[in-house]
Amino acid sequence: MDTEDSITEQVCQESDIQDGELREVEVAGHKVLLVRNKLEFSAVGSKCTHAGASLSKGVLVGNRLRCPWHGACFNIRTGDIEEYPALDCLPCFKVRVEDGKVLITAKKKDLESDRKLKAMSERSRSNENTMLLLGGGAAALVCAETLRQEGFTGRIIMVTKEKHVPYDRTQLSKAMDKTLESIYLRQQDFFEAHDIDVWTDKEVVSVDTQGQKAHFQDGAFQWYDQLLIATGSSPRQLQCPGSDLENVCSLQTPEDANRILHLATGKRVVILGASFIGMEVAAFLSDKASAICVVEREEFPFQAVLGPQVGCVAMKMLQNKRVKFYMKDEISELRGENRKVTEAVLASGEKLPADVVVVGIGVTSNSGFLKDTPIAMDRRGAILVDLFMQTNVPRVFAAGDVTSFPGTLFGETAVTIRHWQIAQAHGHIAALNMLKKQKPLHTVPFFWTSLLGKSIRYAGYGKGYTETVVKGNLEQLKFLVFYLKDDYVIAAASLNFDPMVSLVAEVMYSGRRISKAEAQSSDTTWMKQA
Repeated sequence: MDTEDSITEQVCQESDIQDGELREVEVAGHKVLLVRNKLEFSAVGSKCTHAGASLSKGVLVGNRLRCPWHGACFNIRTGDIEEYPALDCLPCFKVRVEDGKVLITAKKKDLESDRKLKAMSERSRSNENTMLLLGGGAAALVCAETLRQEGFTGRIIMVTKEKHVPYDRTQLSKAMDKTLESIYLRQQDFFEAHDIDVWTDKEVVSVDTQGQKAHFQDGAFQWYDQLLIATGSSPRQLQCPGSDLENVCSLQTPEDANRILHLATGKRVVILGASFIGMEVAAFLSDKASAICVVEREEFPFQAVLGPQVGCVAMKMLQNKRVKFYMKDEISELRGENRKVTEAVLASGEKLPADVVVVGIGVTSNSGFLKDTPIAMDRRGAILVDLFMQTNVPRVFAAGDVTSFPGTLFGETAVTIRHWQIAQAHGHIAALNMLKKQKPLHTVPFFWTSLLGKSIRYAGYGKGYTETVVKGNLEQLKFLVFYLKDDYVIAAASLNFDPMVSLVAEVMYSGRRISKAEAQSSDTTWMKQA
């Protein structure tokens, strides 16, 4: 029965939908995802709250639904997030069956919105506990939100050296012309509404773990009861003659993206590095710059992660857009006039005209301010944490790019994985354990790269793989690649092969190993054993 606030509609016959089926139906002109799982019906929002993918094309395992694009997971009973990169839950609707008819009852406001914010506790001024979060990226944001969602009523302070509230850093190289407001993960009023203090333009310079306080560049300090270090990483700088010339850029902030786009439009661009930043910048600028040259030490782009087969495909895609590649080479010198770069000299002797040089040669951990603390780090400056995101120092946690953590799903004792989704998962687990929930990290790394409107998706941890199994056709840009080590799949990548990478991620999440024989076989029954 319809009310002023809700509406009920018949969407299909019970016999129309099979067990395990994901079907988009309409309620009052709005799309809703109807799910039949173990003969029970559920209904939730039809679009992933991260980037709008149709969840009817996703992967359902039990009550867990994984997005086919970027791997976000939702509970079909509650709509709650179970895996990132989505920040918001799905709206959830009531389903009942009467005389073989499937009826959905939905609140009108839920139909009009495609997302739901998980309930958050209110700040209590009588609770003087302070959670200090160093960093303003994905890990710190998710930590702050999780703390409020899990009932923490004390003070939360997020401190970032940047000028902005948390934003989607993955967009900086993929869509360099986006406005700042469009990439904010939350607007300023969100933080005000949930009593989360965000201190921008404030850089930490030291931490006193014994006195439980952090010191900042402006001379101020802040006490804490629990500390999260999520300071991320910074671009590695080019070290060669002329590297200090003007128009030699790295990409870290929205201001960097805007500057590079402005300098590169209609100009000659040299990009050093053919991994994710370099390739995405080259792709985005391919129809804007007058010429683009990519210089890379390896033989193929993405070689360290995606391997030569996928790297070769990506290179051909950009070559078709007039991007030139200088592989197995590097910049030995930059030359300029009037302090502005004009030419890149390669180790091979090749000279490339350059109005702007973009450097994308990796990153270093932002952990130098911890050098006088007892916090354990590896030789690269990554903070060592356990599966609870706990450091070796009580009350100190760390998350995201700045950490080295146990990769137990893949038999690794310590890994540093600088993916957006991993940072969010870390922030969530850190928050739970700051609240003494004793929840270990259990996640499958999932990332994507976007080139010329096409997305390569990847799940797992493929370091040390020894062989690959390819399904589909690399040349036709429709493929699935399994990466194997010791005769088992440790990672998978795809292009135009959805939802296979999401399916592989769910199998890995279940703890089941995919054998080489299964990867090679045309028999896909293993896919149903997640």
